[in-house]
Amino acid sequence: MSVTDRVVAVLGRGIVAQDTPLLVADDLGLTRGDGCFDACRVVARDGAARVDHLDQHLARFARSAAAMELPAPDETAWRELIGQALAAWTGTGEAVLKLVLTRGPEYADAGATALLTISPAPDASLARRGVTAGTFSRGYPSDAFASAPWLLGGVKTLSYAVNVAAKREAVRRGVDEVVFTSADGYLLEGPTSGLLVAADDQLWTTPLDGTGVLASVTIEVILSAARAQGVGTRYALFRPDDLPGTDGVWLVSAVRGVLPVLELDGVPLPSNPEVTARLAAAAGFD
Repeated sequence: MSVTDRVVAVLGRGIVAQDTPLLVADDLGLTRGDGCFDACRVVARDGAARVDHLDQHLARFARSAAAMELPAPDETAWRELIGQALAAWTGTGEAVLKLVLTRGPEYADAGATALLTISPAPDASLARRGVTAGTFSRGYPSDAFASAPWLLGGVKTLSYAVNVAAKREAVRRGVDEVVFTSADGYLLEGPTSGLLVAADDQLWTTPLDGTGVLASVTIEVILSAARAQGVGTRYALFRPDDLPGTDGVWLVSAVRGVLPVLELDGVPLPSNPEVTARLAAAAGFD
């Protein structure tokens, strides 16, 4: 990766060299995962870069910070920093903009750590044609988060060790993706994606209340577009056995796009490339 392939910027400082040390050893984001982040897709074409659905991502970033009782992000300052970073980005194609906020050093009154990066996006072209997936238990019942705010359900925290471990296990099992399930057998979401189902001429996704599922910006964009076209949208819990009788299942990511699930736990699922193309276009992946 060349020096032009990545941009690093710090709130209050602006663009810094990508090898600049930014965290002290006792930063609580590093030592305890005590912080939040959000990730957006950047598309660079014709010498200009844009961020997909930035308003929604900034709103989710603020909700995560509030749930963790972190300092409220200064939206104006963040937008200025994002503008500087986009201007400094010289890559082409797709990239990932990551916003990071931690509680800061544990033993110094230095305040929160706030920074962003822009890095090349992984190539998701093959995944957008279709993926295999396996169900992995998350160990909680589907309503575990309803009365337990300390579990930080629906918060995009820096504590992603479980998500990454699940992805490693997926590689060992020979599947492309993971779909987390609740202890009572319901499908929830992927480690870095939301779940979308087409059935009964409607689009369905996992309810947020009580499940701990992160609100997917990209799924909400798709559902909004569907409603504008007169397509019904619903929230419901599905079991794996329900999916073969549907019209299609997708894992949806802000960075990787709309990924049709062709097989779950070895069971083939319905797939319609035309529907996938329409969903991808609604999400901005055209």
